[in-house]
Amino acid sequence: MPLRVAVQMDPLDRINIEGDSTFAIMLGAQARGHSLYHYAAEDLSWDGRLWARAHPVTVQRVHGDHFRFGEPVTLDLGRDVDVVLMRQDPPFDLGYITATHLLERIRSETLVVNDPASVRNAPEKVWVLDYARFMPPTLVTRSLAMARDFLAMHEEIVVKPLHGNGGKAVFKIGRNGENLSSLIEVFNTTYREPHVVQAFLPEIAEGDKRIVFVDGEVAGAVNRIPGEGEIRSNLAVGGKAAKTALTAREEEICEALGPELKARGLLFVGIDVIGGQWLTEINVTSPTGIVAIDRFNGTDTPAMIWEAIDRRLAGR
Repeated sequence: MPLRVAVQMDPLDRINIEGDSTFAIMLGAQARGHSLYHYAAEDLSWDGRLWARAHPVTVQRVHGDHFRFGEPVTLDLGRDVDVVLMRQDPPFDLGYITATHLLERIRSETLVVNDPASVRNAPEKVWVLDYARFMPPTLVTRSLAMARDFLAMHEEIVVKPLHGNGGKAVFKIGRNGENLSSLIEVFNTTYREPHVVQAFLPEIAEGDKRIVFVDGEVAGAVNRIPGEGEIRSNLAVGGKAAKTALTAREEEICEALGPELKARGLLFVGIDVIGGQWLTEINVTSPTGIVAIDRFNGTDTPAMIWEAIDRRLAGR
């Protein structure tokens, strides 16, 4: 059955159509006969009903002409659409959190993917602490003294923002601790929340694996290898994608996570694993990687996502 789908995301003119997961999902929706609408989180309004000022949109894999908007319309997201895809990129700030609160108000009427309350309660580098048994040694702090003690224990560390994304502001500190105090000072000035300090994993040179789940089941994985002189493997900062398979430890991690993802309504999720064994993040806000996965494996992850959405709608 054709669906009416509202996509809450960043501006379409800024995306890279070769690798953007949301664009791939939109193409998959269109191929199934679904109608698409595009809006941004700031276009939401509530007066007892939740509204979005949106554009009907069609998409095509043509560089420079990859989308076309129709005349804007005002949608009642509880009555005028069947599915809302919440796909804007972080930062996971008050604007993002507010959008989850607003979308939560239509959950009884419209399927929101991923579930907004679960997204709000599972920020990438916080919820993963529930699975500390799979993580590298990790400290969450604003304390320079604790960061120094952690460095003394582990000799090399990585410091990154608690709510960062896309490999931004990730720093390696060596054994001599040079610049640690300055870095913590800058982070404490820039961010109100604590920061993530982790033992540096030399295995990062071999890649950081993105494993994608669809409705609690593994859909595929891609290894992201850092560029020359980099410790960051994110494709957005120059990492290279490579075909991969899961290790026994990664399968154990997936078996532990899958049922909880499904139970929470987190239909499309990506986790990051280093060295075949170290879980570092659970990405629920706007996970990526499916284009590379499908290219290497000959799979169709957008089709899997829409089939899972159909099952969720049938069970409502």
